[in-house]
Amino acid sequence: MYATNCWVLATEPGAECIVIDPGMPNVSLQLEELLEKHRLKPVAVIATHGHLDHTFSIQAIADGYGIPTFIHSQDRSSLANPEDFHGPEFAATLKEMSFVEPADVRELRNGEVLELVGLTFTTIHAPGHTRGSLMFTVSDEVLISGDVLFAGAIGRTDLPNGSAKEMEETLKKKVMTLPDHLRVLPGHGPETFIAHEKKTNPYLKPLVGRY
Repeated sequence: MYATNCWVLATEPGAECIVIDPGMPNVSLQLEELLEKHRLKPVAVIATHGHLDHTFSIQAIADGYGIPTFIHSQDRSSLANPEDFHGPEFAATLKEMSFVEPADVRELRNGEVLELVGLTFTTIHAPGHTRGSLMFTVSDEVLISGDVLFAGAIGRTDLPNGSAKEMEETLKKKVMTLPDHLRVLPGHGPETFIAHEKKTNPYLKPLVGRY
């Protein structure tokens, strides 16, 4: 739903893996098929932010496999109360549904480093889309950008907990300072590279040479 990307990261087939942003509707069966195909064992779930199209399946997957969930402290409340993170029309629908946190939730803050599945995840707090939006560099090769940066676009800032001012600061201080070689895996849409986005993304082009 909403064409959200759920990324599964591992170093090779038959290895342990990380599940990032399992969204809606429940993607547990699709994930199970992928894990079986590549003989992968999930050891953690990571949420880049608290919107339901990225978190809807977290509780089922995390508790189903008995693994922890990582999310920024400022977006943690979305796991049990997602209606606070969405507009009024969606919020009214959500109030008819029941949500609970996974059994094991671990809060992240800027600069924290996770050594998982043979990869190094460095946490970048990148508010704007939500207060607790996160990006992650992965072993200096990949950027998990969530809904901060897309190919040719950026995340919207008009929903509750969003801020255009904070997004501008994030783009200047957190995105423009990233190395050009990083391969970007966004929350929606196709893959891209930081170098390409700095040259072509209309939200980043004006900042080139300034940061």
